[in-house]
Amino acid sequence: MSLAVPVAAALALLTGYVGLLPAPLTLAAGVGGCGLWATFHLVRAAFSIHHADQSFVACRGAGLVGLGALASVVAVLLTLFSPPAAGVWVTVAFGLAAALYATGTLLLPGSGTGWAVHSRRAFDGLGLGVSLAFAAYLLTPADVARPSAVSMIAVGATGAAIVLVAILRGRPRRRPAVRCGIGAILVLSGLGAIAVGTSGAVLVLAGLPIVAGLALTVEGGSRRDLPAVPLEPRHPDQYLASYPLLAVPAGVGVLAAIWHLIMVRTFDPTSIILGIAMVAVLAMRELLVVHDIRRYAGQLQTAEAHFRSLVAGATDLTLVLDRDLRITWQSPAASRLFGLDDDEVVGRAFIELIHPDDVEGAREVIAAVLAGEGADGPPALVTARLRDGAEMWRETESTIADQRSVPEVAALVVHVRDIGERRHLERTLHKLSSTDQLTGLANRRALMRELLAHRRRAGQPGTLLVIDLHGLAEINDSRGRETGDAVLIEVGRRLRGLLSGDDLPARLGGDEFAVLTTDGAVLAYALASRIAVAVAEPLQLPGSIVELHTSIGLAELAGGEDSDEVLRHADLARRRARQLGIDRVEWYDPDVEMQLNRRMDLERELLGAADRGELDLVFQPVVDLRDDQPVGVEALLRWRHPQLGTILPNELLPIARAVGISAELDEWVLDAACKHLSAWTGGDNGFWLSVNVSPRELLTARFPDRVASTLQRHGVAPERLVVEVAEAWIAEDVPAVVASLAGLRKLGVRAALDDFGAGQASLSHLRRLPVDMLKLHASLSSTTPATGPGTGPAVIDVVVSLGRRLGLEIVAKGLETREQCERAAKAGCLYGQGFVLGRPAPAERIEAYLETHRG
Repeated sequence: MSLAVPVAAALALLTGYVGLLPAPLTLAAGVGGCGLWATFHLVRAAFSIHHADQSFVACRGAGLVGLGALASVVAVLLTLFSPPAAGVWVTVAFGLAAALYATGTLLLPGSGTGWAVHSRRAFDGLGLGVSLAFAAYLLTPADVARPSAVSMIAVGATGAAIVLVAILRGRPRRRPAVRCGIGAILVLSGLGAIAVGTSGAVLVLAGLPIVAGLALTVEGGSRRDLPAVPLEPRHPDQYLASYPLLAVPAGVGVLAAIWHLIMVRTFDPTSIILGIAMVAVLAMRELLVVHDIRRYAGQLQTAEAHFRSLVAGATDLTLVLDRDLRITWQSPAASRLFGLDDDEVVGRAFIELIHPDDVEGAREVIAAVLAGEGADGPPALVTARLRDGAEMWRETESTIADQRSVPEVAALVVHVRDIGERRHLERTLHKLSSTDQLTGLANRRALMRELLAHRRRAGQPGTLLVIDLHGLAEINDSRGRETGDAVLIEVGRRLRGLLSGDDLPARLGGDEFAVLTTDGAVLAYALASRIAVAVAEPLQLPGSIVELHTSIGLAELAGGEDSDEVLRHADLARRRARQLGIDRVEWYDPDVEMQLNRRMDLERELLGAADRGELDLVFQPVVDLRDDQPVGVEALLRWRHPQLGTILPNELLPIARAVGISAELDEWVLDAACKHLSAWTGGDNGFWLSVNVSPRELLTARFPDRVASTLQRHGVAPERLVVEVAEAWIAEDVPAVVASLAGLRKLGVRAALDDFGAGQASLSHLRRLPVDMLKLHASLSSTTPATGPGTGPAVIDVVVSLGRRLGLEIVAKGLETREQCERAAKAGCLYGQGFVLGRPAPAERIEAYLETHRG
């Protein structure tokens, strides 16, 4: 905004002051030009705001201030150039300027909203101005004060007072509005100075505040880039309340009236009019005050009613404590929620309601609140048991808010909430999250938590048992899940019956259980043995009897770095027990882990061993005990591992069964053995080759066809092949074994029952099985002679005699000494096999061996 016009007006006034131009002319020119300039800027700003905001409210303040500037110019011109008879028009113009300035200032942004706010501030300013005018009139000598001048001064003072109140009460106080208000006061002050009848150089000086005030009103009232006005406070007149503003000038007016009454004894009409105006304004303001009081009282009653309804229907108990921590008030909900009456609680110390075990913690929290700790954070929390009206202890949670700094409260406010149901729910959820829902035992999470807690108690022994059930999958498949669940429940019951109160039984999931015991190594092993025996007892279920077996691994709690490692150790021991058999109990040691790692490596690498050319065959001769001539060989599988060396069948075959490739290995052995047999020279059709076959391969429907195809491919006569079946496998499915061996016999392939005497097959099976040869277990040949009944020689004699009656060829295995060979021959065995007769050797050496002996 350019200040050229106000500066030019000020220079014009200074020329009049020094006498270069007539004073009235310079005053009229300076004030008139500056006033028109101010009117133009303010009115244009008002229209600009109106078009930008589409709101008349936003622009009326600036517009009214601009019209006030125009009215000020009119008042100055009428004062200078109108005849004395037109003095009333001067007063009207002056009053109009004061009214426009006052109204425009009240409507500027930041001066409040609503007619009630504006009316209170207008009456405050009006009362202030009238009171001061009344006092000034009474204290001014009668020969000095002219009625017209007094009225104009009163009007100007009233307008200036309203502007002053609007500036002081505005929130927030915006600097443009303050400058506009100061400018209005300067304009009204200058008009008042002109109105008192000044002349000459003093008249010109009275125009300077007018010019300065017009410049300030333009600078403050025409601002259009102000930020949004914040929300009006709830009580906009709480800043500089009305009574201090009115009390002092009203008191001055009363004192002036008393002094005038004493000194002059009479009041002229002007003083009476001013006094009546002062009283009327004060009365109207009092009416507004009464209206505000009633409105505020109604709001307080409504707020109190809302507060009472909220407190009465709240689910929390509210207590107010004084500085001595005594209860001074409790909410109406106390009787409904806790059964506490006012006469039982009010006046008592809050600590007296708390359980003795929780008093110390509550005192610490309250002391921290009183010390001001955590004042900027959330309210302090006290968890304690409180006594209710029935002398019962309730689990509660209390928040303590320090309201001592609030004058209306000046106390500690405690909100008490009954959390008994929540705590019960938390305990229930915790129990559910820590309990296996089927067996009622602890679950894996609870076991690991208790295991961690037990390990933290240094120096206390302990052992973890991991129990694996065998046969549960078959029970689920054959009898259904309900029967399987009943079995798990019964196993859990038996476990609880064997344990002491300090031991923790748990179900890890599926068919795995665990026991955490405080016993040492000896007692823990005994406990594991009792568990294996108890679980192995037949389970009597509705309609069936179920038998289970277990594998149990043990690990000391101090043997692992953490709980997970202890569980892993026990599980490794359990897996080792499973490999060794059923109902076994094994301890963890580093060798167990090494063996298991070796087993896992072999399982992983066996799948591609044949493709890599790592499988090989060795052959052990079978010799006629009458002339020591070879009659056949047995093909034995070897795995030539590049890092671990040669893997023997007793380790290789269980791994093959575990990974499901035993049938593929049998096919490879059959094919490779027949290929070697066809390549050997110097033999006849009486020399035979035997291969071991697993039950999975033997029981397949296509096994005889596969054998026929292999024999045909290598040109081997069927009678030269002997298929060996282990006695221990016969009991798995005797009819299927009989059918498969019968199919082989139709081809001309002979069958042998291997390791006879070591399994559980009865002698009656020999009549049903279509076998041609019996291979006796090494234990029958290695027994020492004895004279008592039932000794080794008697057993081998019975077995050989039975075999010969059935027309079977007998082969004694495991012969390691010449004495054993002689004893087997004496018992009637035609053939023998063992280290003393020939060790297993590759195909090349066996071929040379055959040529040597036959030559």
